[in-house]
Amino acid sequence: MPRHIVCLTYDFDVQSGFISRGMTSPTPLSRGEFGIVGSKRILDLVKAHSIPTTWFVPGFTIETYPAACEAVVKGGHEIGHHSWAHIPPASQTLEEEEADMLRATAAIKQLTGGRAVGYRSPSWDLSDNTLNLLLKYGFEYDSSMMGGDYHPYPVRAGDQVKLGDPIQFGKETSLIEMPISWHLDDHPHFEYWRMPTTVNPGLQSARTVMESWLDEFRYFKKSTDFGILTYTMHPYVLGRGNRMLAFEGFVESLIKEGAEFMTMQNALAAGRGLLY
Repeated sequence: MPRHIVCLTYDFDVQSGFISRGMTSPTPLSRGEFGIVGSKRILDLVKAHSIPTTWFVPGFTIETYPAACEAVVKGGHEIGHHSWAHIPPASQTLEEEEADMLRATAAIKQLTGGRAVGYRSPSWDLSDNTLNLLLKYGFEYDSSMMGGDYHPYPVRAGDQVKLGDPIQFGKETSLIEMPISWHLDDHPHFEYWRMPTTVNPGLQSARTVMESWLDEFRYFKKSTDFGILTYTMHPYVLGRGNRMLAFEGFVESLIKEGAEFMTMQNALAAGRGLLY
């Protein structure tokens, strides 16, 4: 029987992404703080539809807003690893990245009593060391790369890349990639960013974006009998009123279209032996 699994995932960054970019004046910090408002709205919506979800939560959020994070756990949702300080790993040394990873792991254990099996890198920017660290510390899946869309795949180690030469591919590892894409992420569609050298205009129509996301599911269902489709959202982005209204309609449409909602951990188990 065809199974079209959907993973609704939330990067619960609050202010961490702003702080890691040096944006520490009151207004950008308040943008991140709105994630606490947004998280309550999202939790209410998914509870109303009995939808399990996955939340990638920086240690910063766990230690700054413990009650908000406890509400996610009490809702029965999966907690994934999203670093402690939301610093892109590619900008860290091995020692810095490992220390940050372990600090976040400790925060997750304090919150849940266990460990996260899934990892999502801040800004979807892995370093040359990230894969080895994930394998070292026993993670089962990553959700930071874009080499597929509906079919998770084993992550390779040791690819050799040199300008002017074809890629020499490394060996597959035990780590499974749960692929993502920027076009299925709310942030670039909605958030207005003004940086010293760039501007992301954002502020697109929520209904237009949700229709595009729904079309992605429809093609997914049309083109495969079994697979996993991941959507990525941020409570401080999605949680605004008009976006929540459009998102609620999107979720109801997915239900009518036959989507089967799972946490990423459960989707990983469902795909084992069939997709990888």
